[in-house]
Amino acid sequence: MKNILGWGLLLISQLIFAQNPNSSPTKQADIAMIKSLAPTGTLRVGINLGNPVLAGSIDQSEPQPKGITIDIAKEIGKRVQLPVELISFQSAGATVEALKANQIDLIFVAIDPVRGADISYTPAYIQIEGAYTVKSNSPLKSNDEVDIAGNEIVVGKGSAYDLYLTREIKQASLLRSINSQSVVDDFMNGKGNVAAGVKQQLEADSKRYSNLRMLPGRFMVINQAIGIPKSRPELEKTNAYLSKLIQELKTSGFIANAMKRHGIEGARVAE
Repeated sequence: MKNILGWGLLLISQLIFAQNPNSSPTKQADIAMIKSLAPTGTLRVGINLGNPVLAGSIDQSEPQPKGITIDIAKEIGKRVQLPVELISFQSAGATVEALKANQIDLIFVAIDPVRGADISYTPAYIQIEGAYTVKSNSPLKSNDEVDIAGNEIVVGKGSAYDLYLTREIKQASLLRSINSQSVVDDFMNGKGNVAAGVKQQLEADSKRYSNLRMLPGRFMVINQAIGIPKSRPELEKTNAYLSKLIQELKTSGFIANAMKRHGIEGARVAE
């Protein structure tokens, strides 16, 4: 029933558009492309609750989740005139697996070459930073001192930081937590001697524990983008539509305003 209603509304809007091409927000999106994007008639969007920059807000007055990715998802649904279903996950890796299994249609994820084997990305909409945290009595003073034999870095399994550090770390060892939210708790319970993750998450965790300090700077910049399955038909056209939409949301101030509204700090609109 949901599929019939979703596609029925879209077909009606397309008929109206045919009579008045300037009346519909779907004027840049044809039916075949939209059906490729949302084959069930509902745009199923994976929301990563493990990254507070993507799904987090200082405003708790409305139903959760809230955040920049929810705003973007709803805007996409509005433009293609389809209902949006937000499906929450605890990690980026879980959203990727659901996307690959065709359980969802669209995700917000860090651009990564490993994931890119199955996922087509838009250009980045925001950039966030990955940082290291250590205990106050740690001898480590800089990021350059982390990749040394004997150091053990705790990182969320399947996160962008996990994928990046797996490629880049040569001497230290990686210890994986079940998700990004668990990293500092595991670290404080005796796992490893360095915690890695989203700078904002680490800053929030440092307020829960008194004997932590963040190493200066960052070890990586993460470009966050929309991802869709490469296996879908009309892939090139769909990616082009979403890429153009993201560019418009950046230049119009939509992204910057969403970040301000949700109180997101330490990230910036991607160029």
